[in-house]
Amino acid sequence: MNARLFGVLLLALGCGLSLWAQGGVDRTTLAILVNDADPLSVQVGQYYQQARKLEARQLIHLNFPTGKSRLSPEAFAAIRAQIERATPDFIQAYAITWSRPYRVGCMSITTAVAAGFDAAFCPPEGVVCAPTRRLDYFDSAVTDPHRQLGLRPAMMLAGNNLEEVKRLIDRGIAADGSHPAGSAYLLVTADRARSVRALGYGEVFRVARPPIRPRRIEADWIEHEQDVLFYFTGTAWVRQLDSNRFLPGAVGDHLTSAGGQLDGQKQMPALAWLSAGATGSYGTVSEPCNFPEKFPRPAVLIDHYQRGETLLEAYWKSVASPGQGLFIGEPLARPFGER
Repeated sequence: MNARLFGVLLLALGCGLSLWAQGGVDRTTLAILVNDADPLSVQVGQYYQQARKLEARQLIHLNFPTGKSRLSPEAFAAIRAQIERATPDFIQAYAITWSRPYRVGCMSITTAVAAGFDAAFCPPEGVVCAPTRRLDYFDSAVTDPHRQLGLRPAMMLAGNNLEEVKRLIDRGIAADGSHPAGSAYLLVTADRARSVRALGYGEVFRVARPPIRPRRIEADWIEHEQDVLFYFTGTAWVRQLDSNRFLPGAVGDHLTSAGGQLDGQKQMPALAWLSAGATGSYGTVSEPCNFPEKFPRPAVLIDHYQRGETLLEAYWKSVASPGQGLFIGEPLARPFGER
C-alpha cells in the first residue's frame, strides 16, 4: 500500500471515529417541546433556548391542559400528531420542558413522544410482570435516530421549580468537554430483588477508562463522597443522597418500581437525584417488575457516555426496553466530548 492511499484510509477511519465519538444529537438537531398552557414550561423553554443557543424554529409550541400526571392514549394521540406536524425533518431528538404529565397510559411520556404510544411497550392486559418491546437503539452505533430508525428520543427537563431546572441546565452546560475525574459507584444493597443489575457490574470494570474509577460497594447507600459521576443502586429510597457531591454531568438512578412517578410519595421520585445535584436520572412510571432490560445497564451507559455521546444518547442506548421508563435531565450534556 502506498503512502498516499494509507493516508486516505487513515483520514477515512478518523472521520468515522469522530462521528462515533460525537454522535448526531446536538444543539442543531434537538427540538424543545413547550406547553404554552404551563407557565413553568414556557419559562424553561425560553431559558434553555437561550442557554443552548437554539434557533426559534427549534421551539415547538403546544397547548394542552396542565395539572394531570397521566394522559390517556387518546388524548396523547392528538398532541403527538401536532408535534409530528411541527417538527422539521432535521430534528433527531426532543427536550420536554414540563414535569407533568409524565405518563401516557402505562408508558412514560418520553418514550411515547419518541416512538408513539404502542401497547407492545406495556405488559399484556391482566399481566403484571412481562417483557415488553425492545428498541434497536439499545447499545447501537446509531448517530441519527430519526433518520436511521424513525425514532426521536426525548428527555424531560424536569424540576420542582424554575430555579431547580435552571441549575440543572447550567450543570449540563458546565459538563461539556470537562472530562471529569470521578467515580462510578455500583451499589449492591440488602434489597436483592432490586439489586439485579449487580450481575452486570463486572462489565463496568472492563469498559470504564480513566479518569472514571469504578467502585463496587455492598451497602445500602453512600454518603459524603465528593466525586460522584455515576451512582447506580437498587432500593425504594436512597438515603443520604444530599450529603454527596455530584460532578457536572453526573448520572444517578435507583432500580425500583415507581421512580418515574415524579409526584409519587411511596417511593423516591427520580427528581430527588436532580435536586441533589445529578444531571440525569431515570425511573419507571408503571410496574416494570425487576426485568433488567427495563432499566439502564450501567456498562452500556458509561461506555457510550465516555465515547463522547450526549447524556440523552448514552442514557437511551442503555435501556433495551424503555417503554415504561422516564428519562429526565439535561439532554445535551457531553462531559467527554469537545466543547
